[in-house]
Amino acid sequence: MSYLRENLSFDAANIVLEGSKDGKNMHMKGIFVQGDIKNANERVYPVREISNAVKTLNEQISGGYSVLGEIDHPDDLKINLDRVSHMITEMWMDGADGYGKLKLLPTPMGEVVSSMLGAGVKLGVSSRGSGNVDPMGKVSDFEIITVDVVAQPSAPGAYPTAVYEGIMNTDYGHKAIEVARDSGYGDKMAKRYLKEEVMKLIKQLKLQ
Repeated sequence: MSYLRENLSFDAANIVLEGSKDGKNMHMKGIFVQGDIKNANERVYPVREISNAVKTLNEQISGGYSVLGEIDHPDDLKINLDRVSHMITEMWMDGADGYGKLKLLPTPMGEVVSSMLGAGVKLGVSSRGSGNVDPMGKVSDFEIITVDVVAQPSAPGAYPTAVYEGIMNTDYGHKAIEVARDSGYGDKMAKRYLKEEVMKLIKQLKLQ
């Protein structure tokens, strides 16, 4: 089995942002996995494989399992709780593609994503899963572990900016995240401070 991840920019994933009526929750909806086309990684995901993976993930969600995702993504299938920014609420098939919807969480990383989206930053998605790949690049036994939020690639096939690492390597980002963690996720003052610092971070990273 191979570790598989596929990146889709904001535009390629047809991302739509949705807010709840009470303004408390923000969602991202769009294409999570593309089927029956050779992608930038020279892999092809048959529709049958994507459909089965989507069905399995939905069964996990229906069964009460929380499918958590991160800001950017690690080099393995492990979910790092300190980097969780959202949870997948549903997935479905539309033609050859696997669509999905994710809910941003009130975690430090979730606040970072919410602030960036609110400032107009176009963030994409990156599916993370496992499967077998034959010499022709055809994927079988595909399983979706999660879908992460990533920065939009600067060019087709480009590796997305490491958002989390970028944050941690700046004075503003590191300070904001530490304050949010120390103060607790429900602290309104900490959230306000985090949002202000993320605005500075966006300008520093030049992501807009």
